[in-house]
Amino acid sequence: MKKIIILGLVLLIIAGCSSQREVTRLDPESTTDLSGKWNDTDSRLVAEEMITDALNRPWLINFVEQNGERPVVTVGRIRNNSSEHIDVETFTTDFERELLNSGKVRFVANKFQREDVRDERLDQDEWASAETRKRLREELGADFILLGAIKSITDQLEGKMTVSYQTDLELINIETNEKVWIGSKSIKKGISQGKTKW
Repeated sequence: MKKIIILGLVLLIIAGCSSQREVTRLDPESTTDLSGKWNDTDSRLVAEEMITDALNRPWLINFVEQNGERPVVTVGRIRNNSSEHIDVETFTTDFERELLNSGKVRFVANKFQREDVRDERLDQDEWASAETRKRLREELGADFILLGAIKSITDQLEGKMTVSYQTDLELINIETNEKVWIGSKSIKKGISQGKTKW
């Protein structure tokens, strides 16, 4: 009986050791696709490709020729119309980074960030010294706003599934409502899990 108890304890210890969590640090630029769902790699690649396309279209050259300066851009709402949870804020940040780092446009804060900045200026108007206080009503207005949506279509049968993501973006002139660029990028993923049904 004593041997059975000892053997049982040994088996429990071995089972406990084998189920320990292991954490591995990965290169942030590496492609990691565990679930097949939209992930950071998808967000980054779509942002890089679509912004590169947008910045190489005639609207940018036309604006610079007509106005003699780089256009001011802001990112508006990017809607998640997919069948899964997507952190759209991370996706939006990827677009903002690519636009800003291109050096081809000037960039202003989005609607929600502007509210925080305005609150700060109002607070400074009340509490900061006259020499360091930032003036009200001196904001740089955007010339264009980037709007869009992420959509998905899922097809599945038994242990196989495909998910197609489509990102559609539009750059719109804020003063005239003219659409100056429309871009679309698709990603398709195949996922299989043996003979198990979803």
